[in-house]
Amino acid sequence: MNRTALKIATLAASLLFAVVDISACGSAGAGTGDPVKGSDPVKGFAVVELFTSEGCSSCPPADQLMARIQQESKDQPVYILAFHVDYWNRLGWNDIFSDAAYSQRQNQYAAWLRLQSVYTPQVVVNGSKEFVGSQEPSIRKAISNGLQEVSTAQLTLSDVRLDKGKVAWRYQASNAGHNTSLLVAIVQQSATSQVKAGENSGRTLSHVQIVRQLQAVKVDATGSGAGSLSLPSDVATSDEEIIAFLQDNATGHIIAATRSAL
Repeated sequence: MNRTALKIATLAASLLFAVVDISACGSAGAGTGDPVKGSDPVKGFAVVELFTSEGCSSCPPADQLMARIQQESKDQPVYILAFHVDYWNRLGWNDIFSDAAYSQRQNQYAAWLRLQSVYTPQVVVNGSKEFVGSQEPSIRKAISNGLQEVSTAQLTLSDVRLDKGKVAWRYQASNAGHNTSLLVAIVQQSATSQVKAGENSGRTLSHVQIVRQLQAVKVDATGSGAGSLSLPSDVATSDEEIIAFLQDNATGHIIAATRSAL
């Protein structure tokens, strides 16, 4: 090989190694540059409604899932509401947290979501998607989608105060639309029950985010107003909070949400 040919061969080899090196650096960069799960800035919110009952043997796993999500998302706008329905009570165990109004709410979702029947455990996210309460991957995906969905509506609570067994507040809703209701829930953050009859007889059940009171008011053209609710006498205020949200009366879609400590 003459000197000119040697130079050409050396140059070709150098270029080949350079291409390989650049390719390897590119692959490494793509790997280390992947976004960390949950690192995207939060743009929206997720209202997670669980319809459950102490008389339902399939419900404890859903209650436990809500507890995990509650713990993991405590610094994010994830609002969990556990509605204990009353239609399981006839099978031998009276769920002390149950209320016929919560069964009616679940039936309203059946109409909004065009379901043939109601069941437990059921989870509804932002009033628009429903899942079996133990379908963890699907529920988590819906929550993640809600946190990334931008809403033009806004809701704030102010002047929250306690007075003689009641909690009062003022609210301001913007871009709420013409057919929207404000729903305000008094939520007990945790409880434990010893179940002595029914499908869960002999079990100790733990609950989170139990709805103890629920009020709905039509949002008027001003988008502002005030309200109050009685506090449960059997719960310390330190274990309670207010969760409020705006819901489209025609579709059930939830367009804004907020919370306040007591």
